[in-house]
Amino acid sequence: MTNEETDEPPDTSGTELGAGLFEENMGPSSSLAHLYRGEIHRMKFWRERLDRTSNWAITLMAAILTWAFSSRSNPHYIVLLAIITVSIFLLIEARRYRAYDIWRSRVRMLQQNVFALALDDTEGVVDEDWRRKLSEDYRRPKMKVSLEEALAHRLRRVYAPLFFVLLVAWVFQLTAYTPTAVWPHAAAIGWLPGSAVTGIVVAFYAGIVVVAYRPRTWHINGEILPSASDVTGWDSSRE
Repeated sequence: MTNEETDEPPDTSGTELGAGLFEENMGPSSSLAHLYRGEIHRMKFWRERLDRTSNWAITLMAAILTWAFSSRSNPHYIVLLAIITVSIFLLIEARRYRAYDIWRSRVRMLQQNVFALALDDTEGVVDEDWRRKLSEDYRRPKMKVSLEEALAHRLRRVYAPLFFVLLVAWVFQLTAYTPTAVWPHAAAIGWLPGSAVTGIVVAFYAGIVVVAYRPRTWHINGEILPSASDVTGWDSSRE
C-alpha cells in the first residue's frame, strides 16, 4: 500500500541527513576528516597527471633535438615539429590544470577556513562565506580558471623555458649547424619562403610572451604566485 493510497505524506526524514553534520558543536567531525582526505586524494591524482604530461613533453623534446642534431643533413623543421609537439602537450596540461584546480581550490578552502582557524583562532577565517561557496561547488562543480589563465600558469611554471630552449636550438641549427644557406632563406620549408616561416615563429613566440606575462588578476586560489596582491581569491560564480 503506497502513501498515496493511505493519504499519508511521503517520508522525507532522510532527505536532510547531512544537516548539522559539520556544525561547531559536533567537534572535529570524522566526516570532515574523510571529506578532506578524499579531496587531497583527488588533488594528488590530478597533480600526478600534470607531472606525467610535463615529463612526456620534456622526454619527447629531448628525443627530437637529439635526432635533429645527429646529422647535418637533418632539416631544420624537425625542431619546429618539436615546438608543435610541446604546444600540444601544453594545451593538454592546461586542460588538466583546470580540472586539478577544482580539487586544489577545495582543499585550500578547507585549510584556510577550518584547519588554520583550529591552529590559531586569533585572525578568524579567510572567507566568511566559505561554507556557502563550498556547498555551491559540491552541488554544481565548475571550472574556476579560464583556459588562458591555465596556459599562462603552465607557461610560467614549465613550458616557457622549454620553448626558449627550442628557439635557441632552431636558431643555432639555421646559423651555425647548417651554414650552407643564409637566413632567412635557410628557414624555408618547401614552397614556403624562409621569411614567412620566420614570421610565423616570431608571431608564435610573441603570443607566448603575451599570454604568459601580460598583467592580470589571478583567480587561482591558494597557488604560489609571484605577487600575493595579484590574487583575488576563489569566486564560486566564476565560469
